[in-house]
Amino acid sequence: MLYLTRKVGDSVIIDDNIEVTVVEVRGKTVKLGFTFPENVQVLRRELFDRIQEENRSATASVDLARQLAGHSATTKSAAPVSDDDAD
Repeated sequence: MLYLTRKVGDSVIIDDNIEVTVVEVRGKTVKLGFTFPENVQVLRRELFDRIQEENRSATASVDLARQLAGHSATTKSAAPVSDDDAD
């Protein structure tokens, strides 16, 4: 992790196209401003983590549904036995 000391109005540039500027410092709170291209997604960490967890849960649900569908298909492939076959 990179640590920098910046003052209000100072900026850092990331990957030639993202600028992060210190807008305000009030006590232990720092307000940052971001300038970035439209195709770049910027999320707060807690929102990013929640989205990732929801994606993992959705993937697990899809995997379970596929497993159940596969299990159902193998059990349906067995030929049914009728009363007429007993004779």
